[in-house]
Amino acid sequence: MRCPAAWTAPRASTGAKPPTEIGYALLLSPLVGFVFSALLLLALKFLVRNPALYDAPKGNQPPPWWIRGILILTCTGVSFAHGSNDGQKGMGLIMLILIGTVPTAYALNRTPAPSHVESFTAASTAAAAVIEKQAAGYHVLGDPRPAVTLFVSQRKISEGTFVSLAALVKEISAQVDQYGSIAKIPATSVGNIRNDMYLASEALRFLMKDKESSLSKADTAILNTYKAELDSATRFIPIWVKIAVAIALGLGTMIGWKRIVVTVGEKIGKSHLTYAQGASAELVAAATIAAADVYGLPVSTTHVLSSGVAGTMAANGSGLQMATIRNLLMAWVLTLPAAITLSATLYIVFLNIF
Repeated sequence: MRCPAAWTAPRASTGAKPPTEIGYALLLSPLVGFVFSALLLLALKFLVRNPALYDAPKGNQPPPWWIRGILILTCTGVSFAHGSNDGQKGMGLIMLILIGTVPTAYALNRTPAPSHVESFTAASTAAAAVIEKQAAGYHVLGDPRPAVTLFVSQRKISEGTFVSLAALVKEISAQVDQYGSIAKIPATSVGNIRNDMYLASEALRFLMKDKESSLSKADTAILNTYKAELDSATRFIPIWVKIAVAIALGLGTMIGWKRIVVTVGEKIGKSHLTYAQGASAELVAAATIAAADVYGLPVSTTHVLSSGVAGTMAANGSGLQMATIRNLLMAWVLTLPAAITLSATLYIVFLNIF
């Protein structure tokens, strides 16, 4: 049986999270910070009865050494999680700019190991065999990309899914073999090969999650190996970008820390933040941001930490400064639609200009 080559679906994009997941993360993470910070403070009060932990700082007098140790640990956790999550966003934006402006240099990883072509070819052959086994009895004529795109868009296996994906895998392998290595791919072909690799990688990701695919553990392992080869060629970040983002985050924190510290410590609650409140908010913020980091969800460190402080103030009965809370809530709710509106407006303007 021959499946049609003309499938009418838009070209698949990248592996970015759906807008709904991003929206939920941005809106729910401050709520998580508020609730869990309040609960953690109440648990501390029940379990740890040392009054020094619940006192506000007195002038320039340093806290007891054990409290200082706790705060250093929780602050380190927030800093690490913040750097990791914001670092992902920063590196992603820089790579987006680099790929858009100088695609011949950064659209594909042109610095693989010398043995990469051999391993890529072997992984491609094995993956194509696994996929073709699922497509027994079907053949594809013409361009296999629309059928693979349809699967990525709808995440539903059809008669053209396996055979088209197998054909795409073979085409990618043939393109790489033709030039001898990824580094030798000509500038005119970089964009197309990158798109093909992204499309195949996304299709494999959804295919391995689909219960209807009937893939064995051995088959999944083979496909995972091939997917890793694809991702190493497309989803890479040069070391200089990582260093630049780390320096930028560090300098930004060094310059703007005081305003943030004063707002969080003194302008959210009606009383000064205590050691226990600070530790509770920081611990929950670090855990929340780290969890978002693992799942690749962008969240706001400021929103999460500020909400955590507000939660501890509410649990402690300290009262909240409603003007500050109002501003935080407005920023919390308006961030996403404001960013969407501004980016859409700029896109339309630039599209008409250029």
